[in-house]
Amino acid sequence: MNTPFSFVDWFRHSSPYINAHRGRTFVVLIEGEAMEGSRGESLIQDLALLHTLGVHLVVVFGIRSQVHRALENDGLQPVRHQGRWVADDTIMARVERVAAEQRLWLEARLSLGLPNTPLHGIELTTVSGNLVMAKPLGVREGVDFQRSGEVRRVRAAGIRAQLEQRVLVLLPPLGFSSTGEVFDLDAAEVAQQAAVALKADKLILLGEADGLRDSEDQLLRQMSPSEAAPLLAGEDPESELARHLGIACQAALHGVARTHLLSWRDPDALLGELFTRDGIGTMITQHRYEQLRAAEIGDIGGLLELLEPLERNGMLVPRSRERLEHEVDDYVVIDRDGMIIGCAALHRFADARVGELACVAVHPEYRSGARGERLLAEVERLAKREGLDNLFALTTHTTHWFLEHGFALASFEALPPLRRDAYNHARKSKVLVKPL
Repeated sequence: MNTPFSFVDWFRHSSPYINAHRGRTFVVLIEGEAMEGSRGESLIQDLALLHTLGVHLVVVFGIRSQVHRALENDGLQPVRHQGRWVADDTIMARVERVAAEQRLWLEARLSLGLPNTPLHGIELTTVSGNLVMAKPLGVREGVDFQRSGEVRRVRAAGIRAQLEQRVLVLLPPLGFSSTGEVFDLDAAEVAQQAAVALKADKLILLGEADGLRDSEDQLLRQMSPSEAAPLLAGEDPESELARHLGIACQAALHGVARTHLLSWRDPDALLGELFTRDGIGTMITQHRYEQLRAAEIGDIGGLLELLEPLERNGMLVPRSRERLEHEVDDYVVIDRDGMIIGCAALHRFADARVGELACVAVHPEYRSGARGERLLAEVERLAKREGLDNLFALTTHTTHWFLEHGFALASFEALPPLRRDAYNHARKSKVLVKPL
């Protein structure tokens, strides 16, 4: 943000998300590296801000890096198998100590309220406890994992009761058994199981990587579990990214609406992902964040907002609300998280077996993703399904775009009679036709 005005503009655009997130349940995983040195301070402040905005927060904290350092200092080298270490009593003593220290550090930071700190005036209550039940990993491929365990169940009712009282819940990577034992757990698994048990609205995984990238190193903003599966297969199974991606896919398949992969290295990642339309990291979801669909009557306001600038500069013929409501069944739209960022219409002239491709529009900020081509392909699909032989379009500004997509210039007489009668000769629109 370079000026106060750009901040105000950002704040205005974030207001729908502030309202949408209020009362929602977010499970946030913070890996141990994120809290070392001074790195954890800004994260703590962002979590406190989310709390004040009415978000119900469950924070799972990792301790792997801190435990590694404690073991190295004591000259201990744990046995590793299948991506986990064997937690014998000696290892487990360090795990329990570090988990307690880390929990106390977090509670202290979340209690900070000095006048010169971002948490001034915020009273934030935290709670932790035996909220995750565990069972031992047991013996696998001849290796006894001893006190390394996996989640048996999450006490969702107890956590919800705390959240309803505006309490922030802290979950360490530890679990408790009915026999009174404590087990070392994978923090990412705790986060995933908690999100599923709580039917959380979001699972947020803060790790080293800023998300998933394609072969050209471009950040992938959104993926479904099936789309992410090939990338998961290509990752080192013991890497943090593979672990997070696997957890994200499992969470999506078990009902968590959205899982976000973010980097703790970016101090703006958490708030940037939650309060901007495009986000900063990668989101794994079963439900499309951006979808091409038939228009509905509730889209009229969004269509008017999208079309008005293009009508003002003469690219499109002005359309009234009444006209759009009357013709809404002719439109397809691209909906990006509740915002209409693209549209096109197919007006049918069934007697002539032709259709008019009209009102093709894409929001200026989203014109780099071949969305116009997607709209054209959908209109062509609908036209073919209805047995139309040709598409025609009228344009004053974008003749070359239509030519590049298979249309050819045609005469005024190529229009069906009803469309010739409604033609605005003052605009002198070019006529283009594409056979189907």
